[in-house]
Amino acid sequence: MAETTTQAPTFGALSLVPKADGKQTMKDFKSDQEVRWCPGCGDYAVLAAVQGFMPELGLAKENIVFVSGIGCSSRFPYYMNTYGMHSIHGRAPAIATGLASSRPDLSVWVVTGDGDALSIGGNHLIHALRRNVNLKILLFNNRIYGLTKGQYSPTSEVGKITKSTPMGSLDAPFNPVSLAIGAEASFVARTVDSDRKHLTGVLRAAADHPGTALVEIYQNCNIFNDGAFEVLKDKEQALEAVIRLEHGHPVRFGAPAEDGLGSKGVVRDRATGDLKVVDVTAEGTDGVLVHDAHAASPTTAFALSRLADADTLHHTPIGVLRDVRRPVYDTLMTEQLEKAVVQNGKGDLGALLTGNDTWTVVG
Repeated sequence: MAETTTQAPTFGALSLVPKADGKQTMKDFKSDQEVRWCPGCGDYAVLAAVQGFMPELGLAKENIVFVSGIGCSSRFPYYMNTYGMHSIHGRAPAIATGLASSRPDLSVWVVTGDGDALSIGGNHLIHALRRNVNLKILLFNNRIYGLTKGQYSPTSEVGKITKSTPMGSLDAPFNPVSLAIGAEASFVARTVDSDRKHLTGVLRAAADHPGTALVEIYQNCNIFNDGAFEVLKDKEQALEAVIRLEHGHPVRFGAPAEDGLGSKGVVRDRATGDLKVVDVTAEGTDGVLVHDAHAASPTTAFALSRLADADTLHHTPIGVLRDVRRPVYDTLMTEQLEKAVVQNGKGDLGALLTGNDTWTVVG
């Protein structure tokens, strides 16, 4: 199975966060709280992957914060032996923005779900992405409202039969990766809960990225939406359905061709400019797209995100779709404040509160 990155992570995005004293293990990041999700829930796999990955950062646990909203995934902070906050429905990105902007010595992670992030929290999510705050956002997508017992969510497919849509959902679903790219996110990736190796590789890349990193994690809800991503997990079906993206590599997948790479490839349609899947043994390898996660233009990354069909999941790209460098909000804000102090001197809060713009209210 291919890794999602070809270079060892440097975690340059976390250079201001204090380092840990001594070597850490997965056990160091497990809290004393009983993990309470439904047996078989995909959240268990994600939690184990994150706890296993955290020691790689080498950061002091006291300087790592997990902020969540409301939903099954939002129990995450209880199970991490770090600081954390179980916040308000949909508002985790807003709260985390304030924290990350005021405390560059912290590594701030947001854990949210498809309902929490894309429904009531939609505005907070897109503005965090466009501002490029130094946050790492893990968006668990199970295409259902699990905590409230099985209503359709913003990512449920059209026609989805649920308790709240007994005749089938009429809503067109969000594609979270497309949404993030459209919001000018500087880092966008997708992975799957049960693929520990791939998930960990994506987490490494996200942690190394300066600015907002959004990672969509396909996560199975075995109670209310079991098997939603089975086509991506079944070994035989996944061979034809999953497109594994690697920067600098041809976008090939499927059963191996004569050259050892996948027998299907992604090319650009000369007539429409869209991307399409072709049989490379018949079409040849000329024109097969070479993935460039660092391209300045988001056009191709967005086109790749549109390959996934909401109903059948053929063909679904996973890995890092976009990873570009642009100014980080926290840094820009700090520079602006320092410039203001140089130009105007240290601020006087008392003078501000009792300045000229005051009124006397007569009762």
